Amino acid sequence: MNRFTFFSATLVLAVAFLSLNITPQGWLSLVLKRLSTKELAADLIVKNAVIFTSDASMPVADSMAIQNGRILRVGNYSSLQDLVGGGTKELNVEGKVLVPGFIDSHVHLIYGGLQMGRVELRGVNQKEEFARRVKEAVGNVKQGSWVLGGGWNNDMWGGELPMASWLDDFTADNPVWLTRMDGHMGLANSLALKLTGINNSSNDPNGGTIAKSTHGEPTGLLIDAAMKLVLPWIPEVSVDERREAFLRASNLALTRGVTTVVDFGRYFPGASVKHSWEDLSDVYQWADSSGKMIIRVCLFFPMETWSQLLELIKKTGRALSDWIYLGGVKAFADGSLGSNSAFFFEPYADEPHNYGLQVTDPESLFNMTTASDKFGLQVAIHAIGDRANEMVLDMYRSVALTNGMRDRRFRIEHAQHLAPGMAARFGEQGVVASVQPDHLLDDADSAAKKLGVDRAHQGSYLFHSLLASNARLALGSDWPVANINPVRSIKTAIKRIPPGWKNAWDVI
Repeated sequence: MNRFTFFSATLVLAVAFLSLNITPQGWLSLVLKRLSTKELAADLIVKNAVIFTSDASMPVADSMAIQNGRILRVGNYSSLQDLVGGGTKELNVEGKVLVPGFIDSHVHLIYGGLQMGRVELRGVNQKEEFARRVKEAVGNVKQGSWVLGGGWNNDMWGGELPMASWLDDFTADNPVWLTRMDGHMGLANSLALKLTGINNSSNDPNGGTIAKSTHGEPTGLLIDAAMKLVLPWIPEVSVDERREAFLRASNLALTRGVTTVVDFGRYFPGASVKHSWEDLSDVYQWADSSGKMIIRVCLFFPMETWSQLLELIKKTGRALSDWIYLGGVKAFADGSLGSNSAFFFEPYADEPHNYGLQVTDPESLFNMTTASDKFGLQVAIHAIGDRANEMVLDMYRSVALTNGMRDRRFRIEHAQHLAPGMAARFGEQGVVASVQPDHLLDDADSAAKKLGVDRAHQGSYLFHSLLASNARLALGSDWPVANINPVRSIKTAIKRIPPGWKNAWDVI
């Protein structure tokens, strides 16, 4: 109803009510009440529910009124009757629990959607099944086409790392690239190694490792920054494929109750920093303009591109729409536990000369963090090992002293293994610990092997210690590294019982 129509209708009604001897105040009250009832009529009333409201004054309610996808009111059923109109429908959920939509604080949304359409190796617990799935995929592609997949976890079949030789007998005509579940290691077959020029004389790049046999021959495994030797050779994913991946991933998230994600994009060690920016324009803004957004996204971009993000925010602000928010920048301090590249003070128990990797040069990391923070960008840095976490905490403290105190909310992504006393620093410095409880389920057995039982239990997954130090905890899945399933993640954080264990993972 436009303004002219409103006043015209009001004039007609005023004449009518005056002829009936109704006071101006009376007819105006009736008009406004009628308009209010019409405008606020609910499309849907959800009743007979257990609704957690997150409101201390009314923690639980049994009914909810919804209009055009938005909640009008929450309360008991009788309190919503004034919102019932002619077209209002009712849904009796028969005592089911309703909670606000979950926010997953760490995902790789489009990357996860792409993985859903590739060779799925998650959960494979035998090397023979690993090979079988790849062989099946090779039979479904053209000769010369890349075969891509991921999600494998060598700890599932006893810890032996896969090699190119596992695949070479049936992949002679197709290059293969299969990423480990954590995204910090990948397996290339011999054809892929040949195409990319990786051989006995190839040297490790800074922040990465080319795994080699005792004879100096590449095994096919590339760790962290070494993955950049292969990734540029893989054909770019088309715009349509990325859009389809985004829609698949969004639907999956929504079925798990996730309505908002913090998305760190297709940015991993060795990957192009352009991917996040291409996905912003090709996928997210396309989906927004075409009405295909069904979950909200907070986007983080590679820290190397901080100035590009700053310029965009100056032009558009942080909220590009109701669905897309520009969050901040991300960098990597180390690798992962499963790839033996997380950076520790003490060496790995199963590799006595290996302390892990510093994926990003510390001086470069400090300079980029200082510049990003100076201009108000939120900074998130991946750190898993205890030495990497201390390095980032020290750096954050130095940056705060340099740029001045404010509510900046530095983030450490994962904060998985902490040295004694380190958990308290998160609260003292106001650093957000962005943790993924379900990593405990995947890493519990291997952590003891890689770190030793006492060391693993004393310093790993210290969620309660972080909370006790007044740290801000942000829970996420790291999907597709772990499944996107917030209810299970909350259960894991509380119960702390890995698969096959009778007792909880407790701090010794």
